[in-house]
Amino acid sequence: MSDAHPVGDSGRLEVRIIRKAFAAVSGERADVLRDVTFCLDRGLIGVLVGPSGCGKTTMLRIIAGLDSDYQGTVQRPAAGRLGMVFQEPRLLPWRTVEENVRLVAPSADPAKLATLFQVLELAHHRAHYPGELSLGLARRVALARALAITPDILLLDEPFVSLDEALAARLREELVSLVDNRTLTTLMVTHDVEEAVRLADRVLLLSARPGRILVEVPIPTPRSARTEGDIASIKAEIARQLGGAVATTSTERQC
Repeated sequence: MSDAHPVGDSGRLEVRIIRKAFAAVSGERADVLRDVTFCLDRGLIGVLVGPSGCGKTTMLRIIAGLDSDYQGTVQRPAAGRLGMVFQEPRLLPWRTVEENVRLVAPSADPAKLATLFQVLELAHHRAHYPGELSLGLARRVALARALAITPDILLLDEPFVSLDEALAARLREELVSLVDNRTLTTLMVTHDVEEAVRLADRVLLLSARPGRILVEVPIPTPRSARTEGDIASIKAEIARQLGGAVATTSTERQC
């Protein structure tokens, strides 16, 4: 049994997943997530890092309200406007770029939408169809679609996976610019520790299945001020903490 409801006007996200399990072929229940508790304040970017199959995508689906078959609670910002970027762009092939975005934000202000397209370098592709786009452009459209609704909380499931590093770096910069200007609560999933360190205000490292948070690493240095030396130092600290991490139950963790 689960419980998801607004938490108030602070914009804070509070997650407490006691257990999430799937039915195995044998009929038994296989745990995917156990004793996961964390909070994320408005304006912060949190990044979940963990091995494949540890339940990262499942956790995003629970937070988004797409999966209610779990034990625990999720409290989202009171306004409840949520944008989500999936691993695949999931664009409708028979609709243009602009139509794909306007489908979820039909009343979006034309000037604001034009600015969003400009920032994401989509201004010249508004009339194109998904089949005419590269993967990088398609991912930008998916991001534009999520941001066009002016969300209070933004969930991103490996939005830059399979892109070359130069393009991924550009998209990370564009994401940070958009998120910082809108002051929303952002939670992203990635396999890449370096990507997490470059983007996050807080990095949450998950164990192998059943996923649980092993280490939380706050990064107080502003993103714009982080040097390559800072990045290397934070990665080393994460490795050190992971090496000495012990399992922590939800009753021991506090938001």
